[in-house]
Amino acid sequence: MTNFPALKAPDPVPEGRCVSPPWGTREVGRNMTVFEVEDRLLVVDCGVLFPEEDQPGVDLILPDFSSIEDRLDDIVALVLTHGHEDHIGGVPYLLRLREDIPLVGSELTLAFVEAKLAEHRIRPVLHQVREHERTDYGPFDLEFVAVNHSIPDAMAVMIRTSAGNALVTGDFKMDSLPIDGRVTDLRSFARFGEEGVDLFCVDSTNAEVPGMIGHEGEIGPVLDGVFADSQGQIVVASFASHVHRVQQVLDAAALHGRRVALVGRSMVRNMGIASARGYLKVPDGVLIDPRDVTTLPPDERVLMVTGSQGEPMAALSRMAHSEHRSVTIEPGDTVVFASSLIPGNENSVFRVINQLMRLGARVVHQGNAKVHVSGHASSEELLHVYNIVGPGNVMPIHGEIRHLVANGALAVKTGIDPERVVLCEDGVVVDLVDGRAAIAGQVPCGYVYVDGASVGEIDETELKDRRILAEEGFVSVYAVVETKTGTILAGPHIQARGMAEDDAVFDDVLPDVTEALAQALEGGRADAYSLQQVMRRTLGRWVGRRLRRRPMIVPVVIEA
Repeated sequence: MTNFPALKAPDPVPEGRCVSPPWGTREVGRNMTVFEVEDRLLVVDCGVLFPEEDQPGVDLILPDFSSIEDRLDDIVALVLTHGHEDHIGGVPYLLRLREDIPLVGSELTLAFVEAKLAEHRIRPVLHQVREHERTDYGPFDLEFVAVNHSIPDAMAVMIRTSAGNALVTGDFKMDSLPIDGRVTDLRSFARFGEEGVDLFCVDSTNAEVPGMIGHEGEIGPVLDGVFADSQGQIVVASFASHVHRVQQVLDAAALHGRRVALVGRSMVRNMGIASARGYLKVPDGVLIDPRDVTTLPPDERVLMVTGSQGEPMAALSRMAHSEHRSVTIEPGDTVVFASSLIPGNENSVFRVINQLMRLGARVVHQGNAKVHVSGHASSEELLHVYNIVGPGNVMPIHGEIRHLVANGALAVKTGIDPERVVLCEDGVVVDLVDGRAAIAGQVPCGYVYVDGASVGEIDETELKDRRILAEEGFVSVYAVVETKTGTILAGPHIQARGMAEDDAVFDDVLPDVTEALAQALEGGRADAYSLQQVMRRTLGRWVGRRLRRRPMIVPVVIEA
C-alpha cells in the first residue's frame, strides 16, 4: 500500500488525467473530494469537523478552500451524498465564495441543505436526483445509486470521465432489513464492477470492526423494553438528522401512551422537513410542543434531544448540569444515548453520563444495551463490496488514519495489488492515468476555524493563547514611565487571573521588575515595546522558577 509521504505541490494537470484531492481522510468529518478533468472541477460533499477540547471557542472547522478559491468558475457542480453535517455543513461557506454552484443530491439531502442555507440568506441552485438517474455536468457523467445509512436518501455516485471511472460510496452500510426498505444497491455496484471501476473511494469508519453491522430494525424492540421499564420521564439523545431513530422513538411512545417533545433547534427543523416530505411518519397526537411538555406527568413524557456527543451547549448537556431553562432531570428518570460515539468525543460523553447518574437518572447507552446500530460498513461488509466491485485502484476515505490503514488492508485481502491501494492524508492529490492511481503531490489543507462571525481569522497561534489562558492563567503587569527622563511615574503593578496564588505572591518579584525597568530606561532611548519585553522576561523567569507555571503575561507600558 502507498503510505503517507511528505509531498510537494502537484504538477499541472495534463489532458486525460483525473485528479482527486480529498479532505476528511485523517478524521471523521470535513469530508470533501475534488475531481478534476479537462480543467473542470467536480466537488463531492462539503462537510465540517466539530472541534475538540484543545480548540477552545471554535464552533466549526471547515475544509481549506484555498486550492480552489481562484478556480471557482471551473466548478461544474457540488454533489452531496447525504445530509449529515460532516458532509453538508461546509456548503454555506463554499457558496459564500460562489453562490450559483449547482447543488446535486437527493430530495431529503437538498431539503436539509436548503434550510441551512436559508439561515445564511443564500438562495442555492438545486438539482434534485434519484437513484438510477444519470446526468452530465461538464466532462463528468454521473450515475446515482441508493445506499443504506443512518439517514434516509443517502447515495453513492459513479463518476465516469475520459480519464477513468471513479465510484464514491459516501457513507454506507449493508442493512438487509432497513426501516425504510431502501437497501444498498449491490446490483448496481456489480454492474459498475463489470464496466470497470478505476478508482474506488470507500467509507472507512468501521473498517476495524469485525463481522457485520446489525439491522436498524433491531433497535425498536430494545427501545420498547426501555419504555416499558421506565416509570419517570424519558430523555432520548440522538443526532438531529437521525430520522429512523426518531421514528422508532415516536412509535415506542405511541405504544406506551407517552407524548414526545422535540428539543433543540436543529432537531425541530430537520424532523419538520422529514415529516413534511414523508420520510417521518408521526402517529396522531404523539408530538407535543416542548413548552407544554412539563404539563404532563413524568410517566407520559418523552424528550427527543440533541447532545448525544456530549456537546457542552446541546440540550442534554444543559439538562445534565441543571442549566436547561425548562427541563430538569429527576431521580427515576431514564436517559437513552441512541447513537454511537464519534472518535474523540468519549471523554465529553462520559462526563455527561456521570453527571446524569449523579442526578439519579438511569442511563442506557451502547455499552449496556443495543440502542444504536452504526451507519457505516464493517470489515465483513467491506470485503463483500470489494469482491463485488473488483476495482482497479482503491482510495479509502472518511476516517482516521487507523481506519484508512485497516480499510486498505481489507482491499489487499480480496486480491487487490497493494501498489494500487492509495492511502492519503488531507489534501493529497491522486492522479488516475491509464487506469493506474498514484500520488502526485499535495495542496494546502489546513484547518479553517469558524469562531462566531469570523471565518479563517484565527489560527494555531490564537488557539495556543487560549489554551494557555485556560490551563495556566493570565498575569498582567503595567507601569507608567517618562522615557525622556528615564523616570517610573507609577507601578509596576501586577495582577493575576485564573491562578491559585493570591496577587500578594508577586510582591517578591516587584523589586526585580522595577530594577529591570529602571535599567532599561537609563539613557532615555528605550521605547514602550522594549520596556514591555523587559518586564515580560523578568516576570516570566520568576513565575516559571518560583510558581512552576507558564501563564500568559501581558505587559503594558504607558508613556507620559
